[in-house]
Amino acid sequence: MCLAIPGKVEEITTEGDLRVGRVNFGGVVKRVCLDYVPEVEVGDYTIVHVGFALSKIDEETAEQTLREFRAMGVLDEELATEEEHFARAAAAPQSACPDGSCSADSQVSERRAGVPGVHGGASRA
Repeated sequence: MCLAIPGKVEEITTEGDLRVGRVNFGGVVKRVCLDYVPEVEVGDYTIVHVGFALSKIDEETAEQTLREFRAMGVLDEELATEEEHFARAAAAPQSACPDGSCSADSQVSERRAGVPGVHGGASRA
């Protein structure tokens, strides 16, 4: 899932030709490109998607959105670092069909048919 998350701009600098800000997402601070929102200033709230600020929003809307994302349990996932994403993926249960090519119905049929080597099925001679 990739949501646009509201955050408060704490600092604005430039890196070469890029306008960059330190944005606080309810306690998690990240570096964000501010080039698309030249009107945003320190203290303003902005909606950020994949590291780019997209628009300026009011504080009330930003805080309400952050509360709702926290209540849904998606805020930590959206703000996780790459290392945290890899650790969660490694700890998650693994599927026999990660591409979704097999379904529960086909697995049951294969087991009933005794297809060798599929979910413990045995061949019938």
